Amino acid sequence: MSLAALRGKVVILNFWATWCRECRTEMPAFETLYRRFGARGLVVVGVNTREGAPAAQAYARELGLTFPLLLDPDGTVTARFGVIGLPTTFLIGRDGRAVALAVGAREWTSATALDIAETLLADPAGEAGPRGTRP
Repeated sequence: MSLAALRGKVVILNFWATWCRECRTEMPAFETLYRRFGARGLVVVGVNTREGAPAAQAYARELGLTFPLLLDPDGTVTARFGVIGLPTTFLIGRDGRAVALAVGAREWTSATALDIAETLLADPAGEAGPRGTRP
């Protein structure tokens, strides 16, 4: 999977690990967003950092996650994105540019976060962005 292949979609790119307590609280919210907005062009991608498939698969089953979860067992992708703490989440507009970054847990189903998602999804050209806002 590549971000280039997802151009034209709104992407939530989340870096996480099974041992991360804050990650565990966010994952159900990402699942909610994925189910609510997926048909309108929202893609949620979770990147598991430095763990293997068995741990990530058990975690996904336990939490009922259905959005794509990718493995980064050696941390190469995580380092490429400059991630220094978990969870870290990038919001990427339809034009492929990051419009927001969150380090640490956020309330992804709050009214503010839902408004940001609606704004990004309503912008077919990827020109709107919630720069400076925090879900």
